[in-house]
Amino acid sequence: MQIREQNRTGDAIDMMVNMGPQHPSTHGVFRIVIWVDGERIIKSEPHIGYLHRGSEKLCEGEQYSQIITLFDRMDYVGNLNCELAFVLAVEKLMGIEIPERAQYIRVILSELNRIASHMLFYGVYGLDVGAMTPILYGFRERERIQSLFENVTGARLMHNYFRVGGVKQDVPSDFIDRMGSLVEHLKRGIDECDSLLSLNEMFLSRTKGIGVLPKQDAIDFGVTGPMLRASGVLEDVRVSDPYSIYDRFDFGIPVGTNGDCWDRYYVRVEEMRQSMKIIDQAMKFMPQGPIIADVRSVVRPPQGEVYVRTESPRGDFGVFLVSDGSDKPYRVKVRAPSFANLQSLEFLLKNSYIADAVVILGSIDIIMGEVDR
Repeated sequence: MQIREQNRTGDAIDMMVNMGPQHPSTHGVFRIVIWVDGERIIKSEPHIGYLHRGSEKLCEGEQYSQIITLFDRMDYVGNLNCELAFVLAVEKLMGIEIPERAQYIRVILSELNRIASHMLFYGVYGLDVGAMTPILYGFRERERIQSLFENVTGARLMHNYFRVGGVKQDVPSDFIDRMGSLVEHLKRGIDECDSLLSLNEMFLSRTKGIGVLPKQDAIDFGVTGPMLRASGVLEDVRVSDPYSIYDRFDFGIPVGTNGDCWDRYYVRVEEMRQSMKIIDQAMKFMPQGPIIADVRSVVRPPQGEVYVRTESPRGDFGVFLVSDGSDKPYRVKVRAPSFANLQSLEFLLKNSYIADAVVILGSIDIIMGEVDR
């Protein structure tokens, strides 16, 4: 901590305070330097890079099938959504037609992963505003999803399940029964989570009107996903630029009105309900058949470049891929939504109370694995 000397006129002093990089509210290894005048933040300076591993550069030395494990470790809360973006990019470059069953499995697991991610946000955000019970509710539902993932992919977090051309293996024989039970539990759990926290008087006082991001500023900063929709912008890659088989499903896009912390929170709660609608439809129409296309085990896309964007739990997740015709990519570049969303933090913190810094940062829902990469 650093304090500027008091001036001769006796005016109040400005104080520089470090939050992080090891702070319980920074949602990862993240540091913010903030200058305060009393309780008001007059300036802030985010510092990133503590989790940088050079993932994009590492991709250049790995075969395409090996790179999927690197994408698992970017957004490590929405792993399957990251895997999906990469394999879609390779498939687009190769012109591969994916079997129907594999398409449906991918969508079901990706939407379950979205719900699991939002449940983590729900619980941790409750802690950020001082509520202990929500994390118990959120993790109860998240655990149900993680158990299913373990049954399907063999892993709870780093799945390495999607493949260029389909998925690694078919779902277990009891998948339909397990999903039926899971869906009922999740629908009830989402309603319980909503009724517990969303309209709580203390929660409303901590989040309503706090950290307002107007629509035009949200667009100018390049924020995407729930954060953009909370500011009143109707934009979802699954609808505006459909990929996989999302154009076959009927679902809504939750949109906020004020762009404050509460809107950013509640858009995610409603998104979980819309993901349930997609899962219901996908389960109903999932066909039998092969789960992977006829693709060589060592993938060699033709020379060229491609860009694919998907809607991850945090927003517009894009993959730019350049192939030189070998079994390893020439270049892989990721457009990480958390990185873009974080650009708005300095704007949101200015003139806020220092006590609200935690609430504002939490509402962005960053994952440092994809910010630093």
